[in-house]
Amino acid sequence: MVNALEINPAFTPRRGPVVLAILDGVGFGKYADGDAVKLANTPVLDELMATCPCTRLKAHGTAVGMPSDDDMGNSEVGHNAIGSGRVFSQGAKLVGEAVASGKLFEGDVWKKVVANVKDNNSALHLIGLVSDGNVHSHIGHLYAMLEAAFTAGVKTVRVHALLDGRDVPETSALEYVKPLEEKLAEYSSKGVDYLIASGGGRMVITMDRYGANWDMVKKGWETHVQGKGEFFGSAVEAITALRERTGAIDQDLGAFVISKDGKNPAGAMKDNDSVVLFNFRGDRALEITAAFEEGSSFDKFDRGTVPQVLFAGMMEYDGDLHAPKNYLVNPPEITNTMDEYLCASKVRQLAISETQKYGHVTYFFNGNRSGKFDEEYDDYLEIPSDVVPFEQRPWMKCAEITDAVVAAIADNKYRMIRLNFPNGDMVGHTGSMEAVLVSMGALDLCLARIRDAVKAAGGVLVISADHGNADDMLEHDKQGNAKKDKQGNFARKTSHSLNPVPCIIYDPESKGEYSAELNEGLGISSLGATCIELLGFKAPAEYDKSVLKFK
Repeated sequence: MVNALEINPAFTPRRGPVVLAILDGVGFGKYADGDAVKLANTPVLDELMATCPCTRLKAHGTAVGMPSDDDMGNSEVGHNAIGSGRVFSQGAKLVGEAVASGKLFEGDVWKKVVANVKDNNSALHLIGLVSDGNVHSHIGHLYAMLEAAFTAGVKTVRVHALLDGRDVPETSALEYVKPLEEKLAEYSSKGVDYLIASGGGRMVITMDRYGANWDMVKKGWETHVQGKGEFFGSAVEAITALRERTGAIDQDLGAFVISKDGKNPAGAMKDNDSVVLFNFRGDRALEITAAFEEGSSFDKFDRGTVPQVLFAGMMEYDGDLHAPKNYLVNPPEITNTMDEYLCASKVRQLAISETQKYGHVTYFFNGNRSGKFDEEYDDYLEIPSDVVPFEQRPWMKCAEITDAVVAAIADNKYRMIRLNFPNGDMVGHTGSMEAVLVSMGALDLCLARIRDAVKAAGGVLVISADHGNADDMLEHDKQGNAKKDKQGNFARKTSHSLNPVPCIIYDPESKGEYSAELNEGLGISSLGATCIELLGFKAPAEYDKSVLKFK
């Protein structure tokens, strides 16, 4: 528990609420030809940037707890940083350090996983995203686990390879899978049996989140656990055939199952097997974890006969639920979040988004905490997302989110409102420039409504983002030229960017207490102190510096 915040006698809060609008995936692009944020029709956002105090915030790399500044930010670490007001070392960094030091393989859980398969002459299954995107996983961690398993004398390993094409180039799967199959074959030549057993695109199987589409998890269960699906002789063969047949990018490729004889799956799970989910990020790991760990109460889909396996995750994905029960690396211990401080200060808050980002403005914003800090002062509102490809409905639920936010501002019940518009990120991941332009236009219309509601209520609107994405929609070479594919089309980029994001302070009833020039060179963790100061409190001493320069 934290103490109530200290009131700042030098600043009188406005009569209306502080509204923090997180424009997910909206940054400042480096290349004009790929910057859909700049190319879109966004007169309201443009005007706010031109007329309000505005600065650029870092949203990637060490500014959000990633290993290096070559690492992109993401929504998980971004909301952690914003909500906690400071930077914690994140999963990618913690796991990387545990692998490099060997601490992961010296831990009790890894030893238990290995002992189980050796004692029972069973298989070790490794499930995860096979890329070096370093957002949900890193293939380097997989290679390290394979080497550790081989060294420990594990005879049978099955890799269940989820294809990325979202945090890495959209058709790069073979760049990861082909060397992986070659490495597994090298191990197998030494008297063991290591191979890829199944796989599929991350937006088709296994990696759903927030209960948006449990059918993805069902397909993953059938593919990885039961070995049901279309058979192929190898993962390279499967990816090549599926890509030629459908034209889909990696994240949207269908499921596949590997069979040595064309009749039986090579890696269906059995009693006494060990299973490690090597993704370290929690949001898209929790549902498949539940499918493995929950007993007869599990009701999301029919799992059939559930094999009795020893399941472990790379990290603890939910500290409140203690899921999974076994994990290899301790997660960051995030404490003293903004929400907790405001509850202790009796500030009533509303957190709102649609399903795709609902957990980000609640769970991640609150330091990976599932529950509320205080039932009286915390309200959460989830707008159910559509279950359709985002490029087919790029406006998503921004209008419905805005309806609720505008009503909440007018109601005058909340002193702090935080919301997430997913459009720039979720549509940005599709690689469709046309769809992103539509999504940004829709978002701009919503910003106009929120701005007007804030003005009428006498509040303050803080506009920022958790990372970039829509601002970088084309692949570029080192000279800054847009790349083209073999057909002469521009190579689409579906991953997050390394670009800074905006911080705009719209304060229509400002009395000039702070400078129109905001502090520069800060990260998005500064938003915590900024919002607290605009509410009339002194920011906690441990928080990173606010963007505001008080006179």
